[in-house]
Amino acid sequence: MNGTKTIVRTSYLILTCFLLIKHSFAHNGRIGYAYPLGKIVVDGNLSDWPKDVQRYMINTIVSDTKPKSDADLSGYFQMGYSLANKSLYLAFVITDDDFIEDTSSSVRWNSQDALELYIDGRHLSSVSGVASWMYSKKLRNINKAYYDPFASKASWDMLEVSMVRQGNQRIYEWRINLENELVVGKSIGLDFNVFDLDSDKTFSYLSWGTGEAKFRNPNSLGDVVFLASKDQLGNVSGTIKCNSEVKESCPNKVRLNSKQDKNLWVTVDVDSTGKYSASLPAGTYEISVSNPYVQIQQKLYAISSKEKRTVKVAKRKIVEAKQFVISSFLAPDLIPDKGLLMNAVTVDGRAIDQFIETYQKYYNIPGVSFALIRDGKLVYHRTYGVKNTMTGQFVDDNTLFEAASVTKPVFAFAVERLAERGVIDLDKPLYEYLPYKDIEYDERYKLMTARHVLTHRTGFPNWRWMNPDGKLNLKFTPGTAYNYSGEGFEYLKMVIEKITGKKVEQVLKEEVIDTVGLYHTFFSRNDSLRKMVAEGHYDGMPNYDELPQSPGMAYSMHTEAIIFTRFMQYMLEQKGLSAAMYDSILTKHSDFDFGNEKPRYPAYMGMSLEVRETPFGKTFGHGGNNGDFKCHFEVYKDLKAGYVIFTNSNTSDPLLEVIRDFLFEGKDPSKK
Repeated sequence: MNGTKTIVRTSYLILTCFLLIKHSFAHNGRIGYAYPLGKIVVDGNLSDWPKDVQRYMINTIVSDTKPKSDADLSGYFQMGYSLANKSLYLAFVITDDDFIEDTSSSVRWNSQDALELYIDGRHLSSVSGVASWMYSKKLRNINKAYYDPFASKASWDMLEVSMVRQGNQRIYEWRINLENELVVGKSIGLDFNVFDLDSDKTFSYLSWGTGEAKFRNPNSLGDVVFLASKDQLGNVSGTIKCNSEVKESCPNKVRLNSKQDKNLWVTVDVDSTGKYSASLPAGTYEISVSNPYVQIQQKLYAISSKEKRTVKVAKRKIVEAKQFVISSFLAPDLIPDKGLLMNAVTVDGRAIDQFIETYQKYYNIPGVSFALIRDGKLVYHRTYGVKNTMTGQFVDDNTLFEAASVTKPVFAFAVERLAERGVIDLDKPLYEYLPYKDIEYDERYKLMTARHVLTHRTGFPNWRWMNPDGKLNLKFTPGTAYNYSGEGFEYLKMVIEKITGKKVEQVLKEEVIDTVGLYHTFFSRNDSLRKMVAEGHYDGMPNYDELPQSPGMAYSMHTEAIIFTRFMQYMLEQKGLSAAMYDSILTKHSDFDFGNEKPRYPAYMGMSLEVRETPFGKTFGHGGNNGDFKCHFEVYKDLKAGYVIFTNSNTSDPLLEVIRDFLFEGKDPSKK
């Protein structure tokens, strides 16, 4: 039940899913060195750069489409700094035999050749932010990490940039004022993407190092060390011995932290034989593994070492570090053979806490709000972790989370109440209430009803922006198939406002909030929500996301667990609607397409609810995924029990997938 909020960045939209390695507090393994420069004029003419400046190849393919050849797209960059103006200088030489520049008013990040630069100025080993600048002749975009003192100040005033073309080459020259972050002996995070659009519409891009979502993820950047002179460096090499039966769980990176200067640390690649090497300024370094947990397919491995390993690096010397021995083992999943609550007289709160807190640690989930009902009553509620990893402010009983697609069944409940009073006919074509100009070119839309919306049989895509042309279209004739869609709920919202003459928030207040007692719940921005809302997170980093200006019935509800149990209890007791309507809500309207994965128990789409047929009776619930917020609730109708869990992280899927097994259903025999 995913696909809700449209997540857009100023330069481009990217949805990422890291399947193999979770939450790494380390950069991507590339290391560069910046030395003092003489006077440099930022004009695209590199003749004033030192002749012996080191060149770094730009050869990591980040895009799905690969360049056809080096002539199609290749390049190198060089760098240095000036203490006089506290600036980092960068020069890029890009070979591209098909230069395209978008001069239209609708210029986008992927409609031309361009370069985007990413800098993690503070370079903290825990959480720091990335500032990025997208540059082309007709495009100037900036991304900021609002929580980071350096990145939040990102502006074009702090840099100069020039681009010139010479034959089949384009040359970019940059000067970035790093202010107090430019310190000799310190390391920062740096990377970039070089974008290339060709006449045949193929689009590819290269970077220095690996990693996705560089505009917000410092872990996807390389490391740059500021040095006074080239003779400061020594070389360290070593090996890692990994005691594990699963080779893929062995770390592919180690981190070297200066014992003398906390501002100096780098990440080094480990090859397939366990070897690593790096050039570093003289000093003592602690060797550590950057990833405490590694996920491979559906299994999670813990990485640990019983010893701390250090190495002393000397100028112009080669030193071999002692072998670093680590262990890799399957992390306990804590799921019992029988659900915790089955046949238990009392609720073991400590076991629930241990389970949730362990999975928070496993998957780097900053904050959680959880509640449990049993015998139709609220029996346990607790919050865990922080609202924001940067501030460390704790989640409490008043903290609100984005409920994402859990908004849908709440809105559906309001529509169903209106239907029972004859305000709307669930089977009357919606266009008869309100024609929809965005899809009027396709006559089939006139078959679409409110029931089709609530059962996801409209034919709409989830969101129009997922289409290549960004336009709203029909994937099939309404009523003939299933396709999960947020667009349908937005159309139905407009219809409800038209026929009631009220804003949808007023309708929700009358039909749900006041009726159910779902207070402390909001659908659009206001002062109360601003004060109490948690921050969403991508891979442990807070993500700035402006609160919704207007309510979206597919995604915009904000609430918390203890309050939301009232909605669960209301539906469990079958209040507010007729028995016939509840029967329709919990009746199969569509089968899900599970692909190659078969569900443990039969599951299907009711009316805005996922319904499952389990040995414990019928269940109903819904999940939500706004990217940086994920959540789920489920009610066991016959057991008169259920749970709801809200999280502020993109990494929480593993917890949401097994919480019901832990509480009710026990370990899935097929996954043992």
